[in-house]
Amino acid sequence: MQEKVEDIQRKMLDDNFWNDRKKAQALIDEMNEKKDTIEGYAWFKQKVAQMLDDSQLLKEEFDEDLFAMFEEEYLEMANKFEEFEIRILLSHPYDRNAAIVEMHPGAGGTESQDWVQMLYRMYTRWASKRGYKVTVLDYLDGEEAGIKSVTFLVEGNRAYGYLKAERGVHRLVRISPFDSGGRRHTSFASVEVMPQFNEEVEIVIDPNDLVIETHRASGAGGQHINKTDSAVRIIHKPTGIVANCQSERSQIQNRERAMNMLKSRLYQRLIEEQEAKMKEIKGEVKANEWGSQIRSYVMCPYTLVKDVRTGYEEGNVDKVLDGEIDEFIYAYLKWLV
Repeated sequence: MQEKVEDIQRKMLDDNFWNDRKKAQALIDEMNEKKDTIEGYAWFKQKVAQMLDDSQLLKEEFDEDLFAMFEEEYLEMANKFEEFEIRILLSHPYDRNAAIVEMHPGAGGTESQDWVQMLYRMYTRWASKRGYKVTVLDYLDGEEAGIKSVTFLVEGNRAYGYLKAERGVHRLVRISPFDSGGRRHTSFASVEVMPQFNEEVEIVIDPNDLVIETHRASGAGGQHINKTDSAVRIIHKPTGIVANCQSERSQIQNRERAMNMLKSRLYQRLIEEQEAKMKEIKGEVKANEWGSQIRSYVMCPYTLVKDVRTGYEEGNVDKVLDGEIDEFIYAYLKWLV
């Protein structure tokens, strides 16, 4: 990181550095972030050396007051280290990006669609608590209740880095509010998460490979909803990838957003293919993360939320569904290492 900071500082001395202001600002942001990490590391290194000296003094001559001070400093350092560790774990090139989240219900009709609604609320509340901005890009109501499909953008520092922990299938077990017999039901919902890429990613798309359709927007929105054919759907024929956007007032803006979503999905696909090849080369077993169940939310006959990847669990389901998912995210990031 220190070498990278020095490299950026050398580039800043170039007379042409500010010709491309976006690129220049991105490099400065990267440099400042790396500087913060370097300073954090130096602080911990100094603190540990000091505490080793203090512990040696305590071994040689125990003192109650010194021990109380030592314990207080240790606990403070441990808490700071937890935050520092998460920051280091979020050092992937795409972790700083905004996140595009897409959710779909599994089999089960209204039950699963209601489960998507619950998850959507969970993520929007989590984002709100972090001060992140959420923009709905595409929304389709369920026939009776819930959500048939939703795509939304989460903007904020390291949004993708955190939310990538949520990618996969989420399972709910509860007494159904839609079953007059009060029976227990199991519902599934898939959550897809990808980093948002804009101008920084160059992907050449042949216009002949695209099918672009317009239609009327649906779902919750402003006065323009359902009045004009402003919503845009882009289909990439070679891959079958579809990008929808209806959040903007004009067809041109929706088309631009949909194209950025398509590029993000194509780039995400490329990343996954490269990672799969590396695992194959290393002899690792390939896991189909997109289709595998990652977490269970049980509300009956007992209450428990358990992540099947990390083993982390929480007994208060309501707390989790109210957006308190940070501990699950942190456990996942540590599990990845």
